[in-house]
Amino acid sequence: MDKQAYRDLVKQQQPKVPYLKNAITAFLVGGLIGALGQALVTLYMNWFGLNEQQAGTPMIVTLIAVACLLTGLGVFDKLAGHAGAGTFIPITGFANSMTSAALESRAEGLVSGVGSHMFSLGGTVITFGIVASFVIGVIRYVFFGG
Repeated sequence: MDKQAYRDLVKQQQPKVPYLKNAITAFLVGGLIGALGQALVTLYMNWFGLNEQQAGTPMIVTLIAVACLLTGLGVFDKLAGHAGAGTFIPITGFANSMTSAALESRAEGLVSGVGSHMFSLGGTVITFGIVASFVIGVIRYVFFGG
């Protein structure tokens, strides 16, 4: 069998990926997480008398805590299996990556296990976030001034 015939055979056997359905699901789940965040901001503003900027911090902490709890219970991965990028783009995805890495390496101890492996996935996100922020900042400075 030549390479082209093999490629054609593989292409026929591969399942079709429902890109549109996946995009819509990710959009809806990400939007629901955003709506939950906004509801928490409103709740914290009403309950604790915070302004919108002050209520943002406890909202983020709450979303991170819920994502960590759901990761520890094994629920977050099932949700992410259905929702795709909708769960990984918000801060909940970052919390999931750090919690799952910490849980996987806890048998190696706190320092050499949890401490060193917790940022294995999260460190990449932080690094590229900092680099992207720097590049965008330079572009803004060059084109729009200080």
